[in-house]
Amino acid sequence: MDPTVTPSGRAACGTQAAPPCTLVIFGAAGDLTKRLLMPALYNLSSAGLLADGFKILGVDHNDNTDEGLRTDLTQTMDSFTKDKTSEFHADRIDPKAWGFVRERIHFLKGDFEDPASYAALKDRIGGSVVFYLAVAARFFGSIVEQLGQAGLLAQTEGAFRRVVIEKPFGSDLASAQALNARILKQADESQFFRIDHFLGKETVQSLMALRFANGMLEPVWRREYVDHVQITAAETIGVEERGAFYEPTGALRDMVPNHLFQLLCMVAMEPPNSFDAEAVRTEKAKLAEAVRPIEPGDAVRGQYVAGTEQGQAVPAYRDEPHVARDSRTETYVALKLSIENWRWAGVPFYLRTGKRMTDRLTEIAIHFKPPPFHLFRETEVTELAPNVMRLTIDPEQGSSTILNVKRPGPKMELGSVATRFHYADFFQEKPNVGYETLIYDCMVGDATLFQRADNIEAGWAAVDPLLKAWANADVAFYAAGTDGPKEADDLLARDGRRWLPLGQEP
Repeated sequence: MDPTVTPSGRAACGTQAAPPCTLVIFGAAGDLTKRLLMPALYNLSSAGLLADGFKILGVDHNDNTDEGLRTDLTQTMDSFTKDKTSEFHADRIDPKAWGFVRERIHFLKGDFEDPASYAALKDRIGGSVVFYLAVAARFFGSIVEQLGQAGLLAQTEGAFRRVVIEKPFGSDLASAQALNARILKQADESQFFRIDHFLGKETVQSLMALRFANGMLEPVWRREYVDHVQITAAETIGVEERGAFYEPTGALRDMVPNHLFQLLCMVAMEPPNSFDAEAVRTEKAKLAEAVRPIEPGDAVRGQYVAGTEQGQAVPAYRDEPHVARDSRTETYVALKLSIENWRWAGVPFYLRTGKRMTDRLTEIAIHFKPPPFHLFRETEVTELAPNVMRLTIDPEQGSSTILNVKRPGPKMELGSVATRFHYADFFQEKPNVGYETLIYDCMVGDATLFQRADNIEAGWAAVDPLLKAWANADVAFYAAGTDGPKEADDLLARDGRRWLPLGQEP
């Protein structure tokens, strides 16, 4: 998004402002609304991408008023300018951009499971509406049912009705299938936008451009040339205050069938016929369905114990608030995946995610097969370093590629060099918390970056055997501030491979 903005704040050219609509936020007083949705709407306002007719109606069970909710959210936005650890990075709040959002905020007290609340909601809205479910997952099905039964999901020629559903969408294959069946009784698949904020990151969106807009890459993006692929989503933070949520969830449910599988689909899917949303989502679903269900022998689950993170002593997971002292919930997962299609048969995909690790890093690393060594047998060269393309998504955005080159001098000696590209060196990065593009796309009706029912269910189907096998299984332990348990290293070592170390510049 890089529009020219007029003095009134509207986009004068380039990307057009989204059509007028009401954004109804269930859970208006919650953390997601404050921490991510409001900053994202502020950034969209700054870019001139919200229409003059845009409105916000916050629904929550606590007492409040229009002015009270506006004041609460304004104070939260102001606090972000002083909190450098927040996703929202700004030294000051632009009063004009925030004022545009603030004056459009309204409040409705309501119980998510009370039909009377939806009758009151019906009196407060009209025209096009986006219902955003920023609530606990247990309310997803009942809110959609109440919306449907109240007639609030009925669309007309000039007015759309859409529902944004956060993760986790189900807790296993059966629950995901049941939730899909439940909501699809109330509205059409095209009205549901199952959101994954990973797909709002610029580098993730750029994966398709990188693959399909560069003729030199697509021909080698296949089993004949790729040895293996590593996908990493490592965090330095622990479970913090989220123990009550994390205990029954764990790293597998929290990260793999959604975040990591979306990265897997973006990097491994077949070229779509166009960038039409359904064309892209169909290829992603085909890829997810081609993943062989994961056997327990191809998976490692770990849990962090006390250690040192960035020079500070940190507690073990079992000593975190709201965590059982004998918990076997995993905070780390490493997997070996097989994709059974013509492009990737025989190429292992290794996925890992964990908390309290050495460094914060989300990346996809493509390891290419080594070239024949015969040419260099009579030289000083003893080995050829593998070519690796690393696509970094977080915290930096860019890529690097490891190449072999000749060292200066009379003898044939090789050295490895890395060519690097950082987005910030070439493009002016816009303020972004990861939700701006997704909210905008929902308002304009572009479902490309959202998950379809079949994609969701395919992801759960791949990990379902692990969920069953791990129900009563032990975990491997790793010290906080390290790269994970030894068993994860062994998973790759048995194939003659190793993880790229964390804490090193890609």
